[in-house]
Amino acid sequence: MEFKQGKIYHTYNRGNNKQLIFCSTENYLFFLRKMRNHILPEARILAYCLMPNHFHWLVHIQNKYNQESNSLNKEIGILLRSYTQAINKRFSRTGSLFQQGTNAVEINSQIYALTCFHYIHQNPVKANLVNQMEKWPFSSFPDYAGIRDGSLVNKKFAYQYLDIAPESFVAESKKAIDPKIIKNLY
Repeated sequence: MEFKQGKIYHTYNRGNNKQLIFCSTENYLFFLRKMRNHILPEARILAYCLMPNHFHWLVHIQNKYNQESNSLNKEIGILLRSYTQAINKRFSRTGSLFQQGTNAVEINSQIYALTCFHYIHQNPVKANLVNQMEKWPFSSFPDYAGIRDGSLVNKKFAYQYLDIAPESFVAESKKAIDPKIIKNLY
């Protein structure tokens, strides 16, 4: 995937053969630290959600140093390989943990970006992992809802780009998403 400076992407991957990629809180937190080290230097994270067998990111590419550089691909590869190596060592396993090729869909309009943003946050509820988005700790929703003061997502940029008022965020996030629009997020 070629990431272009200034563009927004829905980026996602899942476990090889749909297997679990996160088995414990420790695994989730380790992956989040890797996101900070490998994704933040290349992109603003607008939203994320880590699920037991997959993850979603909504990112804005901001490589300030070289407009032609596609180093986010390289950093994603390093993140996934190093996470896989740690999991393989920890659980005495071998082989791929993730499906080959992380997917990234360029989001070309504000309405699609906003829909993707809400879709990412609604994922744990849709998967019946929790009954409220606020209760899933491995997404950016608690940061936007004021439950947690995390620094992984760029809330200021997201509020501005997506035209979301912080005071109406929770109510807006809980609205149903148009299924026709969801199809275009993949």
